[in-house]
Amino acid sequence: MSDIRIPLAERMRPKTLNNFVGQEHIVGKGKILRRAIEYGNVGSMIFYGPPGTGKTTLAYIIADSLNANIEKLNAVASGVAEAKAVIEKAKREKILLGKDTYLLLDECHRWSKSQSDCVLEAIEKGNIFFIGSTTENPYTSMTRAIVSRCRIFELKPLDKDEIKTTIMRAIKDKENGLGNLPIQITDKALDFLSDVCGGDARTALNALELAANTTPITKNKKIIIDENVIAECLDRKPLSVDVQMHYDLLSAFCKSIRGSDTDAALFYAERLIQAGCDPLIIARRLIAHSSEDIGMADSNALLLSVAAYTAIEKLGLPEAMLNLSHAIIYACEAEKSNSVKLAMDLAEKDAVSLRDDNVPNHLKNHPSTNNDGHKKYLYPHDFGGYCRQQYLPDAIKDHIYYFPKQNGKEKNLKRKKFKGEDNV
Repeated sequence: MSDIRIPLAERMRPKTLNNFVGQEHIVGKGKILRRAIEYGNVGSMIFYGPPGTGKTTLAYIIADSLNANIEKLNAVASGVAEAKAVIEKAKREKILLGKDTYLLLDECHRWSKSQSDCVLEAIEKGNIFFIGSTTENPYTSMTRAIVSRCRIFELKPLDKDEIKTTIMRAIKDKENGLGNLPIQITDKALDFLSDVCGGDARTALNALELAANTTPITKNKKIIIDENVIAECLDRKPLSVDVQMHYDLLSAFCKSIRGSDTDAALFYAERLIQAGCDPLIIARRLIAHSSEDIGMADSNALLLSVAAYTAIEKLGLPEAMLNLSHAIIYACEAEKSNSVKLAMDLAEKDAVSLRDDNVPNHLKNHPSTNNDGHKKYLYPHDFGGYCRQQYLPDAIKDHIYYFPKQNGKEKNLKRKKFKGEDNV
């Protein structure tokens, strides 16, 4: 039996891919990372994605599967000296025991360029294999030198069923989990916990452990974990409506925005929040509809919606409710246009079906320089900021996706593509 002083999430950390939950797009049967592990050919890589999605777990599974050492550092608390010590140790292990070493760097985006550069030579010579773990996009948050030497894998939040699987496994596991406790979790509590943890398995297991350790045993010698217990552990109000009503209210909120009914949209937003809905869900829908239903008619709606989302993240309720209401009112009163969605759909249709997708020569990174009739690229700023020339592939060179509507600010747009003047 495991030491119960170790957090449940740590005790339940999967040791093999067969017990790993989620990330089927990279570790499912026949997928790239699973194949690499099975063939023993796993080099340096970076895992990025939200917390609790298995980044650290995958690193340990890789090292264990390949019978390699793993050394973990945290980018916040470690620097060049610690990294060099790991590299020297790895060199000795490889010479004496023939074992590879994986350096797992948590929060790797926090390392500076000089810190990152200290491991480059070791990676190139194979003295260590690097595994970075981060919640930030490495393409924008890390040095290019490190990124170019690593395979990048994006991990996604676990879905509701995957969280349920993780919870029930912990409840039943007698060796590492809570299987020796007489736990009985209600269906509503299981649904609530798997829904509100945001795809974060660690959050779900932490809440479950707290619930199990603080809920008294009933006369029937059971630890009953219901919605209210989970809500207390997460400091979140459980939904006071059923799932169908929740989605009906959310649908009514969205349609009220589209229909410019400010009062109805405000009512449904408040109704959802009073029912225990995460206000970020409402803000996300508001952001989506600011482009889908308002779009170019009034682009400020999108800015206010994003600002409301940020306010909820930074301030929380009740203060941020003012910001959310502000954005809802603006979105409802704004002129409406769905031209953005229509343009997106048309472009997607061509992108999927287009066969002749050759980039016009004059737009290529290295255009042909021979004199065989190729057009020359025209630099728009040499023509006052705009000149007409072909940008789309030949097969769809005359296709038009975006058609401005006569609503709000969009009616003042004059699409340059419709102009008659031609510089080519």
